[in-house]
Amino acid sequence: MKILVLNCGSSSIKYKLFDMTDQSVLAQGGIEKIGQKNSFLKLKLPSGEKVTLEKEIPEHTAGVQFVFDVLTGKEYGVLKSLSELDAVGHRMVHGGERFSKSVLLNKEVLDVFASLSDLAPLHNPANLKGVGAVTRILPNIPQVGVFDTAFHQTMPDYAYMYAIPYAMYEKYGIRRYGFHGTSHRYVSQRACEFLGISPKGTRIVTCHIGNGGSVAAIKDGRCIDTSMGLTPLEGLMMGTRSGDIDGGAVTFLMEKEGLTPEGVSTFLNKQCGLLGISGKTDMREVKHAKLVEGDDRARLAIDMYTYRLRKYIGAYAAALGGVDIIVFTGGVGENQDDIRQMTVTGLEYLGLKLDEKVNAANHGDEEVISAPDSKVKVCVIPTDEELMIASDTLEIVKNTIV
Repeated sequence: MKILVLNCGSSSIKYKLFDMTDQSVLAQGGIEKIGQKNSFLKLKLPSGEKVTLEKEIPEHTAGVQFVFDVLTGKEYGVLKSLSELDAVGHRMVHGGERFSKSVLLNKEVLDVFASLSDLAPLHNPANLKGVGAVTRILPNIPQVGVFDTAFHQTMPDYAYMYAIPYAMYEKYGIRRYGFHGTSHRYVSQRACEFLGISPKGTRIVTCHIGNGGSVAAIKDGRCIDTSMGLTPLEGLMMGTRSGDIDGGAVTFLMEKEGLTPEGVSTFLNKQCGLLGISGKTDMREVKHAKLVEGDDRARLAIDMYTYRLRKYIGAYAAALGGVDIIVFTGGVGENQDDIRQMTVTGLEYLGLKLDEKVNAANHGDEEVISAPDSKVKVCVIPTDEELMIASDTLEIVKNTIV
C-alpha cells in the first residue's frame, strides 16, 4: 500500500511518500512560501541530492496539485498515476480533548477539528486546507488525521489541569494538552523495540529537542506528563520561545512595553528563547559563538537550555518513581553530543553513567550512549513522525475499508 503523508502549514506543505509493504520512502520534499511570488518545491532524490523547482503557488490546492504532478511526472516521478496512491495521512496539530487517537477523516471529524481552531489558530486552519486540497483533487481517496496532542490524552487530571478557576477549564478548555505527541510515541516505542524490552513496566523520559522542544514522561507505554501546555509555548527554552515564565512577568511586560495580547504572544513565541538571550536561533551557531568567539551570552543561553532540560528530566523521574530509559531525539537531540552531555551531567544520582566516547561519536545514529553499567539507559533514537503517521493511516484504512 502506498501512502502519502502531508504536513501542511500556513505557507508550506511537507510530504513523504511511503511504500508500506517494506516501509520504504519513495519520495519526499516540501513546498515553501505558498502565496508569495518566490514559492518553490524542494525535493530530495534517492541519491540524497536536493532539487529545487520554482513555481508560483497561490494557495494550498495548487500546492498539493504540484506535489501530485511531481510524483507522477516524467523527470522525478515515482508513480505511474495517482491511482497508485492508496491513502493520505495528515499531521493535525491540536485535537483538544476530542481526539485521543488517529481517525479516518470525514465531515463530522473535520467539523469538530475546525471548532478547535481557537486552540491553534495558526496550525489547525492550515491542516484543514491540506485536507480540503486533497479532497478537491482526489475526492474518493481515504484520508486519516494523526494528532500531535493525541498521545498526551492519557495524562491524569492532576497533571494536565492548571490551578485556575475550574470554570475556565469548563468554559474554554484551558488545560495542558502537550504537543510533539507523534514523535514522543514513536521514539518511546522504538526505544523499547531497539532495547528488546516491553513498554509494560518501563519508565521512559523522551526529550524531543530542536527549534521547538518538549519532554514527556511515559509509563507502561502511556504518557503521564509532558512539558508543553495549552499551546507549544510552555516548558523548555526553545529556539525563539521563552518556555516557562512567570505570568506576573508577562503582565508586567505588557504594561511596560504597551503590548497587546497579540503582541505579547508574538514576543514570547518569536523573540525569546535562544534568540532572546544569544541573538541566534540555531544551536550550532550558538555553540560556535560560545566556543570560537567567546560570546558569554551564547554560553549563558546553552547553560539555560541544558539546565531547563535537566530539571524537567529530574522532575519526570520523580513523577515516574524512577526512570529506566532517557531518549534524545529531534534536530538538537540527535546531532548535538555536547548538549546531551551537559544535560545528563548532574543526573548521576539516578545511577546514570554516560559513555562519553560513544556519545561524542554519535550524530544521529540509533544507539545506546550510556555506559554498560549505567542503571539508566540513555539512547539516541532518530524520530520518524511521518512513518508513525503512515503506519496509523495504514492500520485505520485496512480496518475501516473493505
